[in-house]
Amino acid sequence: LENLWKFWLPLGIKLAGKRQNLSHPLVQGILGGQGTGKTTLAKILILILDKLGYNTISISIDDIYKTYAERQLLQKQDSRLIWRGPPGTHDISLGIETLDKLRQSNNQSSDNLIPIPRFNKSLFNGAGDRIEPEMVSKVDIVLFEGWFVGVRPIAEKVFNAAPPPIITETDRKFARDMNRKLIDYLPLWQKLDKLIVLYPNDYRFSKQWRQQAEQQMIASGKSGMSNDQIEKFVEYFWKALHPELFINPLIKNTELVDLIIEINSDHSLGKIYHPNYLS
Repeated sequence: LENLWKFWLPLGIKLAGKRQNLSHPLVQGILGGQGTGKTTLAKILILILDKLGYNTISISIDDIYKTYAERQLLQKQDSRLIWRGPPGTHDISLGIETLDKLRQSNNQSSDNLIPIPRFNKSLFNGAGDRIEPEMVSKVDIVLFEGWFVGVRPIAEKVFNAAPPPIITETDRKFARDMNRKLIDYLPLWQKLDKLIVLYPNDYRFSKQWRQQAEQQMIASGKSGMSNDQIEKFVEYFWKALHPELFINPLIKNTELVDLIIEINSDHSLGKIYHPNYLS
């Protein structure tokens, strides 16, 4: 409750103020790795903004995954894409088209419905697939969240001395290829008005958080990953886009990022600041 009054409500009011200064719906990016609470933040902001009179929706980058059939084909072309999620597994044009329609929605009548792509992760034994879109109209604020939303490509030479788990030449090749794939996402990131970054004090917390989440699932009678499976799963994404290489430079970029929220190991909030605080 303390977070609600000290942080979430002021943030909601700030987003509402930003919307008032725009001639189109606000598209606010939210970047956060596994377990940082980006989906929870989006839900809280939707509740607050709706109370303030702003019709708000949340879209995850997961919602624009390529279809199951397309990803099966993709995996045949590149066997390294063993998980959905890394750059290259999304329908970028669908994301651009959706955000474009939403940005134009306040010029249209409430009868004009806009399809919002949605994804069900439980289909095909957890591989997931796209489902019927959600139809919306007259949206004021869009929260676009995901684990690498807004992340930019970096200089290739950085991978010559990359941190673990990027160790072998095969790892470096994968990291370089994923870095190049980010170029395709830049037109999508251009649709964001600004970016909030949920920033763990230590990126390795995400492994600990995943273990806790899986243990809770197993305790409730559901199936969950073993610690060994979690290790491979989390490190796969660190190899694709390592937080030290991609997130650390981004949070210093005052042009792209407007707020950084540090996350402690127990999920409590740490410092909250603007990027120019660092400069």
